[in-house]
Amino acid sequence: MVARATAEYCREIGDEVVALTRQDLDISMRWAIREVFEREKFDAVINCAAYTDVDGAETNAQACADANSVGVENLALFSKKIDCRFLTISTDYVFDGEKTDFYTQRDTPNPQGFYAEMKLHGEKLAQDAYARSIIVRSGWIYGHGGTNFLSVMHKLLAEGKSIKAIYDSFGTPTFADDLARRLRELVELDLPCIFHVTNSGSGTSYAGFAEKVCEIKGFDLNLLERASSDSLKRPAPRPKSSKLACLFSEKLGLKPLQNWEDALGTFLRKE
Repeated sequence: MVARATAEYCREIGDEVVALTRQDLDISMRWAIREVFEREKFDAVINCAAYTDVDGAETNAQACADANSVGVENLALFSKKIDCRFLTISTDYVFDGEKTDFYTQRDTPNPQGFYAEMKLHGEKLAQDAYARSIIVRSGWIYGHGGTNFLSVMHKLLAEGKSIKAIYDSFGTPTFADDLARRLRELVELDLPCIFHVTNSGSGTSYAGFAEKVCEIKGFDLNLLERASSDSLKRPAPRPKSSKLACLFSEKLGLKPLQNWEDALGTFLRKE
């Protein structure tokens, strides 16, 4: 989802884009990366590859580690070898969720599940492998062609299906199209550090997001069943609140992304 949005935006502004699927390139295999990098001689690499099944990671550990740690290190190493810019996407889940306010780069990560552990490990491996690495933490990402809950709930509601919406987990929703534009800006900036990138605003809960979908699309609010996060009994722990804010984006001349409610409206109008 993020890769498609990023490739589309980069093409729109005139970049020559090589967009590789997981079938085109297994990032856990160094020899495969070497072949592609030596052939293409990239100016910049934006790593949108990820294993994002948070619950599945608890039992499918190797696939999670390959995509979220091993592969990230491999891409960083070969980006260094050809001296190109490198950006990789991490997650809000590196934090434990005990903080009710926004998490910034001053906060110490404390991942709770295997998925989160591997994403944080990937951050560190990238930075150790290549000092030029740019780390982007984001979360609650949704967009066109997405299959996660935030991306499809409007389709379920449009069909008149009831959905469970968690009221006690909070985050900062991020529209993939807006994230894609910021990723491209950060590659251009070429400043190796950790950025937090989300749509602006005070954040919301899953229930709040669902209620906004209903408001924008005119769906029946009675289709929403408010549920607690504990009631779902999911295998992997998740942070109760993982709202992100960046300490220095605006100081670097990067304008805040549009408010999450406006971004959601933009997304739904195009669906």
